[in-house]
Amino acid sequence: MKNIVILISGRGSNMEAVVHAAREEQWPARIAAVISNKADAKGLEFAQSHGIPTAVVANKEFATREAFDAALQETIDRFAPDLVVLAGFMRILTPGFVAHYDGRMLNIHPSLLPLFPGLHTHQQALDAGVARHGATVHFVTAELDHGPAVLKAEVEVLPGDTADTLAARVLVQEHSLYPRAIRLFVEDRLSIDNGDVRIAEPTNN
Repeated sequence: MKNIVILISGRGSNMEAVVHAAREEQWPARIAAVISNKADAKGLEFAQSHGIPTAVVANKEFATREAFDAALQETIDRFAPDLVVLAGFMRILTPGFVAHYDGRMLNIHPSLLPLFPGLHTHQQALDAGVARHGATVHFVTAELDHGPAVLKAEVEVLPGDTADTLAARVLVQEHSLYPRAIRLFVEDRLSIDNGDVRIAEPTNN
């Protein structure tokens, strides 16, 4: 039984999707905690209503990014995580923090990486005039939004799309993509080979 710790900053809709999938599909894993850097994050209420332990490590209470990450790491590690899941966690993490969870921290980014890292990805896609947009689940590395990709999902960019309409369609894909990728980790089917993710076939038990 693997322990999963999820980090959020707001509503946590991807966190909700992961929680539901883990329970409905009976993963050999449990959501050990949901942690936020904001005390008013709506996702904390959802986690508490589902009996999941929660914690808040408020970044505004720390003078430096390193101090915040140290406190966050200490809080995460109390739950003995096998996997740390970033679900709308709006913080740039320090290299030391990322190294501590090397190979066991996943993020979902709303673009087809390596296209459009960073913020405002949907507007970036529209400005670039691409025909396809989407989302990527990747392992987290020290370089922002550049870790090895696990899975991707695509949507068509439609005539008349705005950043909001495009974001809404991508989010629908995220809610199925992220649980699928996390389940692969839980089932020990992911490995990183020379910077590329390998997905093993399921074993028949």
